[in-house]
Amino acid sequence: MGKIMRETSRPSSNSSPASPSSAPATSSSTSITETVKGSHKFKITGYSLSKGIGIGKYIASEIFSVGGYDWAIYFYPDGKSLEDNATYVSLFIALASEGTDVRALFELTLLDQSGKERHKVHSHFERTLESGPYTLKYRGSMWGYKRFFKRTALETSDYLKDDCLSVNCSVGVVKSHTEGPKTYSIAISPSSIGHQFGKLLEGGKGSDVSFEVNGEIFAAHKLVLAARSAVFRAQLFGPMKDQNTQCIKVEDIEAPVFKVYINFLCASLLPLVLIYVCNTVVKYVPIILFVSVLIFTLHFMLFRALLHVIYWDSLPDMQELTGLSSKWATTLMSQHLLAAADRYGLDRLRLMCEASLCEDVAINTVATTLALAEQHHCFRLKAVCLKFIARPENLRAVMQTDGFEYLKESCPSVLTELLEYVARFTEHSDFLCKHRNEQILDGSDINGRRVKQRL
Repeated sequence: MGKIMRETSRPSSNSSPASPSSAPATSSSTSITETVKGSHKFKITGYSLSKGIGIGKYIASEIFSVGGYDWAIYFYPDGKSLEDNATYVSLFIALASEGTDVRALFELTLLDQSGKERHKVHSHFERTLESGPYTLKYRGSMWGYKRFFKRTALETSDYLKDDCLSVNCSVGVVKSHTEGPKTYSIAISPSSIGHQFGKLLEGGKGSDVSFEVNGEIFAAHKLVLAARSAVFRAQLFGPMKDQNTQCIKVEDIEAPVFKVYINFLCASLLPLVLIYVCNTVVKYVPIILFVSVLIFTLHFMLFRALLHVIYWDSLPDMQELTGLSSKWATTLMSQHLLAAADRYGLDRLRLMCEASLCEDVAINTVATTLALAEQHHCFRLKAVCLKFIARPENLRAVMQTDGFEYLKESCPSVLTELLEYVARFTEHSDFLCKHRNEQILDGSDINGRRVKQRL
């Protein structure tokens, strides 16, 4: 607690008593230090196959996040130190993201798989008063044990079951902040610029350009389009701008994979066609007309959704836009919007579509999504699709879809990458490929508690 004294003139003998305003002012603040906790369970299958990979070589868990930092568990089947001659297995937790002087508490637990709950626990949480939090200096700094468990004892223990080990790691990142009394607070309303521009689009006031999409006219504003898209800026104001910038005809804005859905639609309607076949072409007209209307409607909805994002800075309600409640329709629109975003240089829309497609990965749409991700260089979305398809329970079903046929024709190089993902599952070696190709040298002592920067 701090105290501030104010100087006041000494009152004269005939002055009145001191007023309340002359009383000393006081203030206070509180420093709060706490841990942000999280844990990660790491299952190591095929332990016997991992033996012999070499001293100092490790198996890494997936990266996980706690307290704003990334972490990874490193298991050394042949030990970490040459002097131990592969007598022990080593286990460490490492800082996997950039950070300086990250203070944290750790707990490494080798789980007893017999049901007796006799876990092997090394906890830093219980020694807080003794030594305080551990400080990791750099990315790659580690905490753990070179001699975590003797290999001969481990292989005859209840910790190893069905050639598998289970490790649980708890991390508590220490963070501090100071709180004091708030003398005032002024609420700031959320930005409404997107709503205001959206209303400008809906009202059409001041529009100075229009787009024709399959006979439908959309009114818009050149300056808004140019500010949001470099492609529109070049088209409307660049040296090679269109001759007629009052009305621009838009063609072929749907994704190439749309023909896959048309084929799927026609295939699904084939039984109806066979029923009505009477040696006349007339019976096919309703089918052809329906497909034509579908293409026309897609163009209309897609450009409408594109303008919605440009003005409102948010995705439209896909169900409201398409009039359908199925996830298939939502995924279809997101796929086409992704292609349109790449065509018009709308990076934020592109990320929105990637995020939406990641959430809705499904058997009947994942192959076409993967093709789009490859064609438009969406590497994170591509990785999600590859992992989904490579799972044994998904692979056969995906290969029977029309989208997979399109994937083979349009992106044959992706099949090689898919085979690599499948191999990781089938050969029980995916854990050897998940970690980053980095060698981390920590120069720790016999207990692995001293760290150095990654070289």
